[in-house]
Amino acid sequence: MTASSSPTPELAQLEALYDAHNRQAIGLAYRIVGDLGDAEEVVQEVFLSAWRSGHTYDPARGSTHTWILSMVRNRSIDVLRARQRRPTQQMPEGIDPVDSSDVPTLAVSNVDAETARVAMNSLPPEQKQALELAYFGGLSHSEIAAQLAAPIGTVKGRIRLGLDHLRVAMGVHQDLLSAS
Repeated sequence: MTASSSPTPELAQLEALYDAHNRQAIGLAYRIVGDLGDAEEVVQEVFLSAWRSGHTYDPARGSTHTWILSMVRNRSIDVLRARQRRPTQQMPEGIDPVDSSDVPTLAVSNVDAETARVAMNSLPPEQKQALELAYFGGLSHSEIAAQLAAPIGTVKGRIRLGLDHLRVAMGVHQDLLSAS
């Protein structure tokens, strides 16, 4: 085997990271942006960013899984906001959209996703709604407050209480998060 045909150790690490997290990353991006092509682009950008800035990853702040999915969420929200600033184009006649119905199903099949789903469903409705609008809808606190016709302090409180409840339900220890 020649030197040019074997991947570098860094590339091998990127491939392993991608293999471990790409399905959930695409599922999350798809749920936020609602378009499989955009979701795949988001995930590609995130993994390239992770490769370039891997030295900034701090294991004391959370797992690589959490790091990757946080970057996917943030980049997906950026895509949503950019989409709102530009007009959308209709799909030309004669082109069938991609059937992406199984991407969310694949993501939910993961044990972590199932635990998160159960934890989300155990939240009081007002906390669940505020969290979904913030994390899956990409809305700011003030946008959520306007949509729910609730004071911004109430929205922030619901999100904080919901996150605290999820942390307990998912078994994440507070001391890991306080290092940030």
